[in-house]
Amino acid sequence: MTEHSTPGPLATALATPVDDAVRSASAAAAREAFSQAQDLLGPRPTTEAELEQWHVAVQVLAFRIEHATGVDALGAVVGLRRWGVTWETIGRAAGMSRQAAHTRWGAPSRAVLDRYGTGELGGPVAADEADLAD
Repeated sequence: MTEHSTPGPLATALATPVDDAVRSASAAAAREAFSQAQDLLGPRPTTEAELEQWHVAVQVLAFRIEHATGVDALGAVVGLRRWGVTWETIGRAAGMSRQAAHTRWGAPSRAVLDRYGTGELGGPVAADEADLAD
């Protein structure tokens, strides 16, 4: 294939901003992973205690699906941390150690959860980072 200096579909394809399309495709992938996770886990439980566990399990399974497909799973990790899920569980779900999971997603997830740099994380984030270094 020969690239041309004249405008055409290839030049447009290479020059068109894709940020909005990337965000849209990523959000669609996350929604589909969540839907698949719900289908795999089966019906929602009826008791409050079981429902809480089921919701966490759906989030973990959706993360596993996203991670396995190669989709950027940072949003899922942030959600898991907000649910109080530990780095141990996140690492197990990703097939890695808790240290490796923390190294990969720790700083970016803290940047989202502590968006003003005050040291106060949003949500009930698990307090399991004391022995983990970035």
